[in-house]
Amino acid sequence: MYNENHSHLGLGAMDKKYLSDLKLGQEAKILGVIQHSANDAIARRLRDLGFIEGEEVKLITFGPIGKDPLLVQIGFTRFALRASEANRVEVQ
Repeated sequence: MYNENHSHLGLGAMDKKYLSDLKLGQEAKILGVIQHSANDAIARRLRDLGFIEGEEVKLITFGPIGKDPLLVQIGFTRFALRASEANRVEVQ
């Protein structure tokens, strides 16, 4: 029997979107930063810079080789991120 309260189950990883997936000029809302360990310095630094849940982020431009680095903007502040760092920021 179908249960509408659990219709979201099974969607998993294929629904996830990351900062590195954005197109030029596209804006998104940050859902969070992926933390690989309890003492993850990169995740902590990204959060310290303002990559926190609920913030709006925009992809301004990216480098010519493999979209690396990415130039993104939160508020009036711009950041250059490696693609590997942008892959750790989940967006909606």
